Amino acid sequence: MVIWFTGLSSAGKTTIAEAVEKQLCQAGLAVQVLDGDQMRRSLCRDLGFSNEDRIENIRRIGIVASLLERNGIIVLVAAISPFRQARNEVRKLCDAFIEVYVNAPIDVCEKRDQEGLYAKARRGEITHVTGIDSPYEPPLQPDVECRTDREDVPECVNKVLRATQDRFPLALDN
Repeated sequence: MVIWFTGLSSAGKTTIAEAVEKQLCQAGLAVQVLDGDQMRRSLCRDLGFSNEDRIENIRRIGIVASLLERNGIIVLVAAISPFRQARNEVRKLCDAFIEVYVNAPIDVCEKRDQEGLYAKARRGEITHVTGIDSPYEPPLQPDVECRTDREDVPECVNKVLRATQDRFPLALDN
């Protein structure tokens, strides 16, 4: 299956995905995290931040995720993935897909931002920052919503694991 974590930068996507990975690995399952930042530095390093490039970035990550899924690996994707249509296209590639909206208000994300992207964008030093001068389309009906401004990591992990078990009960029986 593919569990796709979407949300603004610094919302907590990678943190939750890695915590879910730890739980699934402890259960003896084959798991792979695909982090959006890491994918940008490798598979997608030729892409910029135009809307077209962002869509292509998600398409590539989606193809990798679907290939891993077909080989019996649970794939956890942590990527901003700002456009609904691009996420929906990835859903079509996968046999079992769960969309997790990692939801935190932008002011909370700005406080967590260790890279300083939001501050640089606010000062006009960089452009194409999702949530500032580039759009983010939140999921309309995510399979799971984690409110990281109100819920801690263990709560979010439990929500993801419960939803996964509810939707695909045999997938986690190992």
